[in-house]
Amino acid sequence: MADSPLLQRLEGLDARFDEIGTLITDPSVIADQRRYVKLTKEYKSLETLLQAANHYRKLLTDIEQAKELLAIESDEELRAMAREEIDQNTAELPKMEEHIKLLLIPEDPEDSKNVVLEIRGGTGGDEAALFAGDLARMYTRYCERKGWGVQVSSYSEGAAGGYKEIIFSITGDNVYGTLKYESGVHRVQRVPVTETQGRVHTSAASVAVLPEAEPFDVHINEGEIRWDYFRSSGAGGQNVNKVNSGVRLRYMWTNPVTNEQQEILIECTETRDQPKNKERALARLRTFIYDHEHQKYMDDIASRRKTLVSTGDRSAKIRTYNFPQGRITDHRIGYTIYNLPAFMDGDIQDCIDHLIVAENAEKLKEAAL
Repeated sequence: MADSPLLQRLEGLDARFDEIGTLITDPSVIADQRRYVKLTKEYKSLETLLQAANHYRKLLTDIEQAKELLAIESDEELRAMAREEIDQNTAELPKMEEHIKLLLIPEDPEDSKNVVLEIRGGTGGDEAALFAGDLARMYTRYCERKGWGVQVSSYSEGAAGGYKEIIFSITGDNVYGTLKYESGVHRVQRVPVTETQGRVHTSAASVAVLPEAEPFDVHINEGEIRWDYFRSSGAGGQNVNKVNSGVRLRYMWTNPVTNEQQEILIECTETRDQPKNKERALARLRTFIYDHEHQKYMDDIASRRKTLVSTGDRSAKIRTYNFPQGRITDHRIGYTIYNLPAFMDGDIQDCIDHLIVAENAEKLKEAAL
């Protein structure tokens, strides 16, 4: 058992687990919120890994003991029980090894974050806007199935319906780690409602999934923010056109890639409560800066290993939705299914699961596990 290469990879983890357990109770560590959150996440990951490792060790020990019993025992009933235990534990070993290998892969620190999901109609005019609306509904229904919170931050409607652009804030457990595979261009093939001769048209909409930044991820000098307040416009309501609930944020930011200064302008009129609108505008500012400041990091990662996760390049079509055939095809992994109505109603988990499996296989190959 001691010669197991997998167990050799696990050496020293118990000591690190105990060390972190002590650190996260230290008042000075608790006061450093960024360090505390990082250590807490590492503690939880190690706890899961060590539980799996202990189970794996027990399987190996039980197999050895059963073999020893088989070698010295003459009672046929006990020998049969020993053989059964060997067979059962030996069959379970490969599954536990695969589970531990996946746990040994360093987690993407972004995976646990909430996201900002942007959908924009692309080529195809009115039909692209309608498809963007279909995608918006698909993701909304999927998030409802997952029990995640979904809130529309802003939108621009298409002339014939749907959206030219719609932006969501999505909160929940492991949201970015799940939805990050959706970034890219989604293509639709169907007969548009405006088509009079029944011809199939191809349109597209782009999806961008951005990890939402926490307050301590990005440094913002709030004293340099300029705020403007204005009255919201809308269909009616007690506060519409009477209270300055709408907010406009202006902030001078230095782009870390070009080193040039640019003014960021963000408007928020989502609620009739001015403080809440200010809070949401600040969250969008943090997310914008976070996304741009981490683009270089993402580019470095992409250059070191080929990954299925889009880094925001919208030139590659990742998925096709063919309505005449009732087919969805994900071009990254050659995944094709024929349950388009259910898929458009938010039943997309199976496709995401296949993408996760494919990426994990790629990671295992790179980590030589």
